Amino acid sequence: MAARTAGMAARSLIRFLNPWKHRREELRLRVEALRQRDGDACRRCRRAIRFELPPGHDLGPRIDEISSGLDADADQLANLCLTHGRCNVGAHDQTEAVLERLRPQREAELFAKARNGQRAA
Repeated sequence: MAARTAGMAARSLIRFLNPWKHRREELRLRVEALRQRDGDACRRCRRAIRFELPPGHDLGPRIDEISSGLDADADQLANLCLTHGRCNVGAHDQTEAVLERLRPQREAELFAKARNGQRAA
């Protein structure tokens, strides 16, 4: 019982004394839980993820949010999935804020194309 309490105290102290180690450990545990739930395949391309590669590698695991928004809880495992680093990069430009900012520009381009098509006919 005393050894168990000492182990728990040591883990809670790590959060404050060495926060990077604590963060790496949390990330490792989260990846393991997602790997156990989803398997070894990327959620986007369905190819195998290589878990032995160093962090940041294109073919290594990266945690991605399934639904991003105000009502989505980013820390819940149900809202997370595993993807390759390279598969996850393209999703950052598809957030609601970015799409809303780009909408007027895309509409203007469509109207310009439509006008040019009418003039040519």
